[in-house]
Amino acid sequence: MEKEAIKLLVAEDDHNLGDLLNEYLQAKGFETNLTRNGKQALEAFRGEHFDLCVFDVMMPEKDGFTLAKDVRKINPEVPIVFLTAKAMKEDKIEGFKLGADDYLTKPFSMEELLLRLQAILRRTKKERDVQKQEQFEIGDFTFDSKLQELTLNGSIQKLTSKENDLLRLLSLHLNDVLDRSYALNRIWGDDSYFNSRSMDVYITKLRKYLRGDEKLEIVNVHGKGFKLLVK
Repeated sequence: MEKEAIKLLVAEDDHNLGDLLNEYLQAKGFETNLTRNGKQALEAFRGEHFDLCVFDVMMPEKDGFTLAKDVRKINPEVPIVFLTAKAMKEDKIEGFKLGADDYLTKPFSMEELLLRLQAILRRTKKERDVQKQEQFEIGDFTFDSKLQELTLNGSIQKLTSKENDLLRLLSLHLNDVLDRSYALNRIWGDDSYFNSRSMDVYITKLRKYLRGDEKLEIVNVHGKGFKLLVK
């Protein structure tokens, strides 16, 4: 059975570079959709599934950062690589704040771009495999996210959908930081202030459920999110 090609959305307004990127990536086995501005790219993203996005920062109609924000509202997880002629630190910080997976400053070699894309795709494949997990051992608790049940010593706590989804993300990031914005976009659909306060309420409920095991703690990580710790 032939392996399905990885689909890339490329947004680059420089026609020479865009054509070069398109030809090179297709020669390396990718299926590409080349767009010339941010507006075209967003329309393409709305119309089909892509495995990875490569966006120029400075584009007409809609710049790469604004495009990334709009794309993240549709799919919070799709990897994004920014291309820019600027080498300013502030631009890189802005890109990574928007959830960029990587950032290349022009001029760059096609080989370097390819290696970075391959590294991102390997990482995201590993993350997708982990995301399929439904049962977790959290300290003395057993958590079944498919049944929405948290069990301790035979006692079962049924969870609401949002309690279940939030505990699952915390479990997938056990002993690591769960980014607040990522969790909000994944569960609530956006990271508005109202939804953020709602998530805090659910965190309080989960802390109450987990009190049965003193080794467990959900801690706030200032400016970042939450961490489910097993001591």
